Amino acid sequence: MCSKVDIDMVNRDPNDINLHVKVAYEDVIAEPDGAHSFNCVWSCAYRTYSCCKSFAYNLLTILSCLPLSICWGCLYAYVSFYSIWIITPLMRFYLINCGCCQKFYSACIQCYYQPCYEAMSYCFSNIRVTNMSG
Repeated sequence: MCSKVDIDMVNRDPNDINLHVKVAYEDVIAEPDGAHSFNCVWSCAYRTYSCCKSFAYNLLTILSCLPLSICWGCLYAYVSFYSIWIITPLMRFYLINCGCCQKFYSACIQCYYQPCYEAMSYCFSNIRVTNMSG
């Protein structure tokens, strides 16, 4: 069910997930020292940019906010459902079977290979290598 959640209408990116999207005028357009336009041109460009950006952003959100919210809500619901009801149980099933396979493999190694390798290690333990420089 839909739950009532208090949302922050001032800080709309509390987790800073969109820090890479800097679209303020001073983040996009900047005149370095020695390349300044007239103050009235700079001020007019600032107002024009800000108004156009604000209008276009608001228009795009009005036109697409609800349909995209529905799409994203359904997509994340699907991802949650798939993860909870399919992936997690399959992983648990896999890990349980891996535990059984690990015990079987370990028992086979200890019963069959370990005695052979220990015997070979005893055979080769008395070999001494010396450097004959002369």
